[in-house]
Amino acid sequence: MSEIKIIPLSGVRENGKNLYIAEVENDIFVLDCGLRYPENELLGIDTVIPDFTYLEENSDRVAGVFLTHGHADAIGALPYLLERVPVPVFGTELTIELAKLNVHRQASTKKFKEFHVIDAHTEIDFGSTVVSFFKTTHSIPDSVGISLKTKEGSIVYTGDFKFDQAALPMYQTDFARLAEIGREHVLALLSTSSNAENPTQVASEAQIAEEVYDTIKYWEGRIIVACVASNLQRVQQVLDAAAKSDRKVVLTGQDFGKIIRTAIKLGRLHVPQEDIFVTQKEMKKYAPEQLLILETGRMGEPIKALQKMANSTHRTLRITEGDLVFITTTPTIAMETIVAKTEDMIYRSGATVKNISENFRVSGHANPSDLQLLLNLLKPDYLIPVQGEYRQMIAHKEVAMAVGIKESHIFLPAKGDILEYAHHEMRLAGSIPSDNIMIDGIGVGDIGNIVLRDRKVLSEDGIFIAVVTINRREKKIVSEPQITSRGFVYVKASRDLIRESAEMVEEIVEKHLHDEEFEWSKLKQDIRDQLSRYLFEQTKRRPVILPVIMEASGRHRRK
Repeated sequence: MSEIKIIPLSGVRENGKNLYIAEVENDIFVLDCGLRYPENELLGIDTVIPDFTYLEENSDRVAGVFLTHGHADAIGALPYLLERVPVPVFGTELTIELAKLNVHRQASTKKFKEFHVIDAHTEIDFGSTVVSFFKTTHSIPDSVGISLKTKEGSIVYTGDFKFDQAALPMYQTDFARLAEIGREHVLALLSTSSNAENPTQVASEAQIAEEVYDTIKYWEGRIIVACVASNLQRVQQVLDAAAKSDRKVVLTGQDFGKIIRTAIKLGRLHVPQEDIFVTQKEMKKYAPEQLLILETGRMGEPIKALQKMANSTHRTLRITEGDLVFITTTPTIAMETIVAKTEDMIYRSGATVKNISENFRVSGHANPSDLQLLLNLLKPDYLIPVQGEYRQMIAHKEVAMAVGIKESHIFLPAKGDILEYAHHEMRLAGSIPSDNIMIDGIGVGDIGNIVLRDRKVLSEDGIFIAVVTINRREKKIVSEPQITSRGFVYVKASRDLIRESAEMVEEIVEKHLHDEEFEWSKLKQDIRDQLSRYLFEQTKRRPVILPVIMEASGRHRRK
């Protein structure tokens, strides 16, 4: 009997950051390697990636990384993994090209070359496991699901998908292949949950394309379209509508330009007219009703860029009266408030906003009926909902039970949980390290909870700095305490508070100077504790308190 383990290293009980491990005998198969963009509470953090500790410790067993599609939640963390575990990477042509853009952007992985292009007909025999692929429908071409065929049955991972009967040939699901995999016996299905709690039927891309065209055709002024860079299907719809409406398209965003050029080169994006694109410098040659600006913003997030345009802080563009801002991306729940504030800012600038989600339910992810159809096609022994927050995984479980999947055969794992198949039964068998690793600038994993807590305090209550110079040998204060505050109180309006704080610091220092067992750490901690209590009594706020003690004795100075 084959030894099989399935470990969701991340991507469960959260949105994004997909990375799942399937172990068969001695081989480890890594399914996707994505990142997550941070929510508001992760102050200053650029991205969040999975914890690769387990893969580093078992690097000699990793057969490769198998990618389902080219979005950041599937390929974004590749550079950080390959830096530690340089293993082969497998994916479709477009996915591999987008992965290369990511990997070669980092200096540490610039020379990595072990990429392998596969397609829906590829089979790779690893001895104990045969890896194959099947076409799926998503918002980017070349999306596939992955099947790992073992002696005990197949382990199937869907990646992001939905079913759209009106999908264009490039985006169509291979239903025949899904049915074939189902007939061959599926042991376990790892299936996306991110749209499992929404019973509303998702609009077909044909309907959305018509809506995009109608919106662009009948607006009499300039149009600014907000779109996620890697949603190539939406980009194609916008380009087609612009061409039919005799509009020139201005591309913004460096990442967007690279993705567009790559997709065009591979034939995954069709340019309807040779001269459809114009630069920002050439915009002055055209009337507003002849222009369409396609905005994606930094890292594919267009909303912040729209805010800058609305309040005139964007480096090159601004929203003006008569513009239509057409938001063609559906915000996450966490982003809904930000989008609402952005719309308000746009209206204040004199423009009009249209959100594509006003008339349609737009999503690139399977709804409950799609999930049930997939279950009926594959008939898995076990279901492991992935790619979604916990409530969405629960909704997926309920959907599965409605089509006859036993509750005991549905697992809702946490990150790092080990699901082991032994003696003809799947069970929970421990866990492995699975912390969030935070990327801050060039720092990887050097930001922890303490730093984030301090950033949160600084953002809410500010900082309070007390500087004093002492002569420890003579046991006296050389320079009286100087108090500096940033983000806590307005100093000129709080003179009494500042004066009394300085007097308190002076008393504490005097006391410690005359203590026979003088310690720098005790002095600083005493200042922090007493000032913290006093400032909270006076203001009901707790700033970060930073005591700076300098010693003016001889040749050295302490801080």
